[in-house]
Amino acid sequence: MRDDSIRQHLGERNPWWKAQVLGEEATAWTERHPVLQGLARYDIGYRTEVLDDVATDPLGDRVIVLSGPRRIGKSVAMLQLAAALCERGDVDPRQIIHVPCDTLTLQDVRRVLTLARSMTESVDLDGARPRVWLFDEITSVRGWSSVFKDARDNTAFAHDTVIATGSRWDPDEDVEGNLMAGRAGSETRRRRVLLPMSFREFIGTTRENLPALPRVHPGHLQSDETRAQLAETGLFVDEFDLAWQQFLSVGGFPRAVAEYVRNGAVSDAYLQDLQAWLHRDVDPESTPESVPLLLEALSERATSPLAVNPTAIIIGRTRAALETRLTRMVSSHAVLRCPQRDDSGALVPRTQSKHYLTDPVLSWLPSRLRAGSKAPAMTSLTEQTIGVHLARAVDAHSEGRWLAGDTIGYVRTSNDREIDLSSISLPSDAGTVMTVPIESKWVSRGWKSEARVIVGKYQRGILATKSILDTSGEVWAVPAPLLAMALL
Repeated sequence: MRDDSIRQHLGERNPWWKAQVLGEEATAWTERHPVLQGLARYDIGYRTEVLDDVATDPLGDRVIVLSGPRRIGKSVAMLQLAAALCERGDVDPRQIIHVPCDTLTLQDVRRVLTLARSMTESVDLDGARPRVWLFDEITSVRGWSSVFKDARDNTAFAHDTVIATGSRWDPDEDVEGNLMAGRAGSETRRRRVLLPMSFREFIGTTRENLPALPRVHPGHLQSDETRAQLAETGLFVDEFDLAWQQFLSVGGFPRAVAEYVRNGAVSDAYLQDLQAWLHRDVDPESTPESVPLLLEALSERATSPLAVNPTAIIIGRTRAALETRLTRMVSSHAVLRCPQRDDSGALVPRTQSKHYLTDPVLSWLPSRLRAGSKAPAMTSLTEQTIGVHLARAVDAHSEGRWLAGDTIGYVRTSNDREIDLSSISLPSDAGTVMTVPIESKWVSRGWKSEARVIVGKYQRGILATKSILDTSGEVWAVPAPLLAMALL
């Protein structure tokens, strides 16, 4: 792209620059921006908090890498941050530089760093002022982190706040080595993942009359304080059960939740949007119809370690082709791997992993869009969703573990039974602790017989049930929605 084209690209994507020069309202652009206009059609009041700390304290030397699936709202979060910064009296709108990167090459990114600062140099008349860079979908540009490293080592870019988003996490991009090591204080969460709404956020948006259970560290789920908090919400078990079933039917993508609130269901049109995302990022070599077939195979087998060879045969792929697609699903944040772990929480090498879809709506996509596909079972959806909530809680207490694939795991007993979510080590205020093991059994009676495996292995733990709450013994029965809320 020529320099004049890059300048035009930047000018169009940063309307607040002209507003500042012309003396206009710095946030007037929000009324006509196409992305925010699209949001307005489905706005039910949900706002992610993933960049709130930047809105509160925008200036300084820090780099934040924000990843997450497509259609989750990363671009919206960027623009909402830009609007919040435009309202601040201590930030000149010309300090905010928004760079959509979908159409840029690596050389274009290099030129953007120079040209954008040149285009906003009038803000430096009274002395150099740091910028806030908002790079949207930068991970589509291979090698971007090396360019950023060079700029932070040798230019004024070193003193700026930099936020970079992407929909696919490329393991070959050395983000840690180039941008993270020794470059930010512990107060800044540098690697962040924006995922669909948690159950807590779902009911906060759709059922404000239900009480909110406080979040609990995964290692302290069986504390006396948690027992008391669970008892207080016991009166609402039936209401939570209904909300949980609705959550498992809708998922947490903001657009899906908005359609559910307004129309009572997620539209086929939006499911087709999700299918298009997965086709683009996971299986571009095939037709779009391959996506529902893959999702159905994963959903049906989610509660057991995935046998790759038989699954590949069922969906008409080679083993290598399926493994490639699974890797892409993980890097696109559509799948979370649940590997086998030993009693200490360490990974067991050369063993099969379970594969959890990261949002319930992905399990429903096949039966909605492909004739003859089976609807997912609530038992499977519950295990997957609890596993994802636990993984997100682990990442919240130990930065970077989601992206490293080191959050959850299952464990085998001496008689070759499985416990869904094993104990793993996790930092806490009291030092390193082991998380409480969890077994998912979506039952409304007879839970103690279901708890025998976890009793025999750990002599403690939680059984995630449909509607039973019993915290009297060493193993507790806790309704899955209450457990999900406690975790996240």
